Amino acid sequence: MSDLTNLRNIGLRSAEWLNSVGIRTLEDLAEIGVVGAYMRTKDAFPDQVTLNLLYALQAATLDIDWKQVPESMKRDLREQVSEYGAD
Repeated sequence: MSDLTNLRNIGLRSAEWLNSVGIRTLEDLAEIGVVGAYMRTKDAFPDQVTLNLLYALQAATLDIDWKQVPESMKRDLREQVSEYGAD
């Protein structure tokens, strides 16, 4: 499928969603950015994608468990997402 499933916190379903919106590699994720990747995926799968994907994407780029993303970072990510008019 892609190397996304090799990233920490990214399971098969998340990788499928990301692949379907053109994000297939860590390099794609880095180029688009965590918030951009989340927004593309949320737009494509609005009833399935939650903020947990946003946190998982951020954690994957940091190679930490998504539960270890600091609350201040989560708040910043949510603010960036809300600027796009999404949650």
